[in-house]
Amino acid sequence: MKKVIILGALMALLAISLVCGVQDGTEQAPAFELRDLNGRALNLAQFKNKVLVLNFWATWCPPCRGEIPDFVAVYNEYKDKGLGMIGVSLDNGTEEDLAPFVKEFEMPYPVALGTEKFLEDYEPGRYIPVTIIIDKKGRIRKRHVGFMDRDTLESLFLEYNRE
Repeated sequence: MKKVIILGALMALLAISLVCGVQDGTEQAPAFELRDLNGRALNLAQFKNKVLVLNFWATWCPPCRGEIPDFVAVYNEYKDKGLGMIGVSLDNGTEEDLAPFVKEFEMPYPVALGTEKFLEDYEPGRYIPVTIIIDKKGRIRKRHVGFMDRDTLESLFLEYNRE
């Protein structure tokens, strides 16, 4: 009976990991083309040899708002040391609607509205915030659902920047 329970638990964990895409480090990041709030093009190739953090968020999301100051701090500290970051807004508004929020939170990294194609390719899921970390070789290394604090973001960057 004990073996059946353990086997069932292992199978459930495997199924959850497959459904949630928790196969970190094995998936090549899809190429993308986004436009930041100033209309500048953003694409994966621009971040070659950098660790790229994609942070999916929305202005109405309390955990999203709570983690942005930590993302700003980490970006400011490591932007010249191999860190790239894009804030991907899932708000329904326009770029003009986002500008006051970006200014209020002093977000120095590029911010773009998530396009249908981008969301289809990166599959952030149903819940936000979501942070996807892409290593210097263009592989998706981490998908994190929920609030991410400064220490976690910084340690993940440092880990993937060493490789």
